[in-house]
Amino acid sequence: MGNRAYNFNAGPAALPLEVLEQAQKEFVDFRGIGMSIMEISHRSAEYEAVNNETQSLLKELFSIPDGYKVLFLQGGASTQFTMIPMNFLQAGQTAAYVQSGAWADKAIKEAKLFGETAVVASSKDQKFMRMPDLGALNLSDQTAYLHVTSNETIEGSQVQSYPDTGSIPLIADMSSDILSRPVDVSKFGLIYAGAQKNLGPSGVTVVILREDMLERANANLPTMFRYDTHVKNDSLYNTPPSYSVYMINLVLHWIKRQGGLAALEKINRDKTDLIYNTIDASGGFYQGCVDADSRSRMNITFRLQSEELEKLFVKESQANGFVGLKGHRSVGGLRASTYNAVPYESCQALAQFMNDFSKRNG
Repeated sequence: MGNRAYNFNAGPAALPLEVLEQAQKEFVDFRGIGMSIMEISHRSAEYEAVNNETQSLLKELFSIPDGYKVLFLQGGASTQFTMIPMNFLQAGQTAAYVQSGAWADKAIKEAKLFGETAVVASSKDQKFMRMPDLGALNLSDQTAYLHVTSNETIEGSQVQSYPDTGSIPLIADMSSDILSRPVDVSKFGLIYAGAQKNLGPSGVTVVILREDMLERANANLPTMFRYDTHVKNDSLYNTPPSYSVYMINLVLHWIKRQGGLAALEKINRDKTDLIYNTIDASGGFYQGCVDADSRSRMNITFRLQSEELEKLFVKESQANGFVGLKGHRSVGGLRASTYNAVPYESCQALAQFMNDFSKRNG
């Protein structure tokens, strides 16, 4: 397949080429049924098989222990910002949040609409250029849950290790780094992720829910906003985003062929080291935004000496086949998103382009 762009988009983001090719091959006729998967009933045996297999694959690859449910929901991670406090923040309790960047801020803003919230760790004073220290959190017995954002896509920081919260449920938005490395799922009451960065196309949100969380949930909610609705109906209460779930299925098979999460973690490290090393060896021509010990393996953020130079970098990179290197409008600068499906070769090409650009403009 010639002429594929070097895709560093932040989301929707790169998908593995072999996944796209398989989807293309099965697009009109899904496994000999004479119809596309997009055309069949979500109550059909064929779709049910895809739904079940996708849950099983996720459990296997992410080492999800017994006692957890995998759900495929709609509305993006942004709807989860609302559903979590709606379901789990009761009167007399406080929801604890780690304020680590733009996405954590959005989650906090939604929670405040439903009850008492507390920011228990923050790196706002450092302009979110590091992850807050999660080692010494002071959580009261009235804490409904602790919410963390595993990877801040906009600023480019990532949690390096998760706190042990005892009997207080730990909840994580893993939208931008899920399945990029092994994680001890048993530490969490709930994990959620919009698919469009590391799992598949937009349209489906994965929720991994510890079943005993349902005992804490508010029963007086609209049907669609209750987790137990989706648990009881195996994510088929209403029409699911069936094509997006099918695409996640193909991506999970691809992850398995790569050797699973330990193998992917090593590949992701090797990929991002190419770019971080280029930044660090540039004598200050490039400056990494985030403190070295908080750097993300999914979103590399960096700056040049001037905005003029950054504009030139974006312009020249586009002319050379690179897509998505402009930083988020709220922070400026430059950003390379290096999710699982971004190939090593793309990162190699970017490091080479960066070296060449600094020689010409340094």
